[in-house]
Amino acid sequence: MSITATLATSDEIVTYVANHIGFIELERPKALNALSTGMIRAMHAALEGWREDSGVHAVVIRSQHARAFCAGGDIRFLYESAQRGERDALDTFFIEEYALNHAIFTYPKPYVALMNGVVMGGGMGISQGAHRTHGLRVVTGSTRMAMPETRIGLFPDVGAGWFLARAPGALGRYLAITGETIGAADALYAGLADIYIDDAALPALIDTLKRESFASGADVVACVAREAARCEIMPRPDASPLAQVRVLIDRHFSKPDVGQILKSLETETGAEAECEAAEWAEQTAAVLRERSPLSMAISLEVVTRAEGSMAECLRRDLDLTRSCFAQGDVIEGIRARIIDKDNRPAWRFAQIEDVPAEAVEKMFESPWPADAHPLRELQD
Repeated sequence: MSITATLATSDEIVTYVANHIGFIELERPKALNALSTGMIRAMHAALEGWREDSGVHAVVIRSQHARAFCAGGDIRFLYESAQRGERDALDTFFIEEYALNHAIFTYPKPYVALMNGVVMGGGMGISQGAHRTHGLRVVTGSTRMAMPETRIGLFPDVGAGWFLARAPGALGRYLAITGETIGAADALYAGLADIYIDDAALPALIDTLKRESFASGADVVACVAREAARCEIMPRPDASPLAQVRVLIDRHFSKPDVGQILKSLETETGAEAECEAAEWAEQTAAVLRERSPLSMAISLEVVTRAEGSMAECLRRDLDLTRSCFAQGDVIEGIRARIIDKDNRPAWRFAQIEDVPAEAVEKMFESPWPADAHPLRELQD
């Protein structure tokens, strides 16, 4: 095994090349590898350095820590920046994060994401694009995946709307609005993962990747797939929790807006409903009643409007982050859920029935003209 000079080493991230593979290792375990601006910059710099390097066949991103691959962006930093009125710091974080997401989505070499433990928010942004690079999104028994943003008054950003819009049936709409956490079998069923490997097999996989001879990126991907196939017990996507309630999800979450979705769920709890269906509908309706009404409405629109390119989705995400911090629920949501932890957010609109369509539409207005948009140069 040969290791070239390390491109970036810090307390939060390490990037290096070994055996013709570029490795990105997230090293911020106390924060569940939540992304800082410095981590984003180091990752992007490494990817750009390897892009035209013929000695790098593929990229592997991972965490060596059992609890998390990446729990998202640094929410506390964003909150404190907003409280200090540092809009430039907020914009910079999201601009650079989304540029990184796009670089991964369009990367010319296979990108393999080993998604053990918590994979949420920004963690989805640095993993889901692997699917478009002829790489792999690898889940494990410990994987806990979600876009939980409606819980804190945000929306599924980092281009996740693009992937959610392409999930089967109404699954993407359901996951975007509820922010529910799913496991490995669910992720495979929803098209948010490609293969499964046991957590215990990850160290041996890394050893193999650093030892075996590879002539191309495709060889690296084949090696990962081969090692994953050796797992004795594989999750069955068709028997996953999401698959079990797929009929109910499609029935309710295919409605055109969140108000009608909630009404449909509450109708399901009537006396004539089947017991299991009524219980699921009641629990799901209760989840929606806890989420930010404005954020749920925005999130549904994010998925609905994600039929275009990833570049368009990321530009829209940036517009929305500005709106959400300026006039949405995110600051209050982070205060209630993360900072004070009183779990009593005072949402801008008390319930989904109070959210006018004009308020949702206004959130999508860009503060930048098209020719001056910070992400205007992104092209798919």
